[in-house]
Amino acid sequence: MSRRRTLTQGERALWTYVTRHVSPFAAKIVVSADEQALLTAEIAPPPPPPKSKKIKAPVADTIPAPPPPPKTQAPPPLVPLERRLRQRLSRGAHPIEAVLDLHGLRQDEAHYRLRGFLRSAQASGAAVVLVVTGKGGAAVDTTPGHPGERGVLRRVVPHWLRMPDLRGIVLGFEEAAQHHGGGGALYIRLRKRREQ
Repeated sequence: MSRRRTLTQGERALWTYVTRHVSPFAAKIVVSADEQALLTAEIAPPPPPPKSKKIKAPVADTIPAPPPPPKTQAPPPLVPLERRLRQRLSRGAHPIEAVLDLHGLRQDEAHYRLRGFLRSAQASGAAVVLVVTGKGGAAVDTTPGHPGERGVLRRVVPHWLRMPDLRGIVLGFEEAAQHHGGGGALYIRLRKRREQ
C-alpha cells in the first residue's frame, strides 16, 4: 500500500484557489488575504534584476563591429584506394608517376619535402605517387622530443597526409606492395587539380 503525503500549506491554498475557479457557474470568487499572500509567495515569479543605466557613447567614438569570420569548409574526406587500382599497382600494371624517398631526413625536412613533392606532382597531373619512408631499421631520429626513436617517418607521414593542408591534394593512401617497399612506403592517390 502506498503512503500518501500531506500537502503543504501553500499547496492547500493553491488547491483551494484552483477549485474555486473551476466552478461550473460563473460566480465571482473571493480569496481571503491569507490565501492571497500564500499564493503570491509560492506562485509569483522572481522579481526582475535591477536595470542598470546605459551610458551612451558619443557617435564619433563608436567602432563598427568587425565582420564575422568567413566559414571555413571542412577538408575533403580521404578514401581508400580502389581494389582494382591496388591490384594493378602491386602487379606493376599501373604506373607510379613520381617517387619521393625520405630516407635520412629529419622530420622538419621530410615534412617540407613531402608537401612540395605532392603539390608539384598534383600540378603536373600525376594520379598516383610513391613515398618511401623507410622501415626505421638503422637510422635514429635526432629531432628534439624524439631522441633515439626509430621509424619516426613511417609513423608520422600518414598523420601528415591526413592534415587539412594536404587534404586538398591527397585523395587517399595505403601501404605499398612488398616490391615497392611494403611497410616502408605508401601509395598516394592525388586529387585532380581544379582549374582556377
